[in-house]
Amino acid sequence: MDGVLVHENHMVPGADKFLAELRSNDIPFLVLTNNSIYTARDLQARLKHTGLEIPIESIWTSALATATFLNEQRPGGTAYVVGESGLTTALHEIGYVLTDSDPDYVVLGETRTYSFEAITTAIRLIAAGARFIATNPDATGPSREGILPATGSVAALITRATGKEPYYVGKPNPLMMRSALRRIGAHSQSSVMIGDRMDTDIISGMEAGMRTVLVTTGISSRATMEQYPYRPTLILDSVAELVGHTRDPLSLLG
Repeated sequence: MDGVLVHENHMVPGADKFLAELRSNDIPFLVLTNNSIYTARDLQARLKHTGLEIPIESIWTSALATATFLNEQRPGGTAYVVGESGLTTALHEIGYVLTDSDPDYVVLGETRTYSFEAITTAIRLIAAGARFIATNPDATGPSREGILPATGSVAALITRATGKEPYYVGKPNPLMMRSALRRIGAHSQSSVMIGDRMDTDIISGMEAGMRTVLVTTGISSRATMEQYPYRPTLILDSVAELVGHTRDPLSLLG
């Protein structure tokens, strides 16, 4: 989502035309984000404010992917959650009970107000045997004032205190890609992952067996791409270049 369709709360020019062409060609798609703070409804409203009309069912977050994973692993379980409404709502919707009394899992997500008390509770519960899950490994997140510590940084603190590593569900875990593919009934061989980050989007798409497109409207550039031992299938300046090529993006390879 961020860096592909929107950038700094503004629509990437041409993103609306790209999405309109996907819809007119009946090509199923999902908009993905590692951010677990917001519900899909919240994100739909945010995207609408930028000029992009996207249905709720076409938004897939690390919180939703985490809830799907937990529902498959332990239906009707319990969890202690460090996070915000995007994560707590997703877990409530699969029938999980949120508790700090002997939970099956401690689930760590994104929040702008990490509480030392909540982190301490998480540490104690994990030390007592709760399984440790985190929505995504991103170490920092953006804000108007600069970077903020994100899920990965807080997970490292908890790991240092407990000796337990979390299982990360979100990107770059290809599990998030596979759950997204199942959601739209698609197969990896006929799907494309479009992203702006080599270290999350491109590697997770590649490891899930998809072709990948890197757009340079976000984090990674053509120069920084060279630092990685893997490459995207295609590199573009923007999703606007895909307009007219949504049925076969790789035709742009020439």
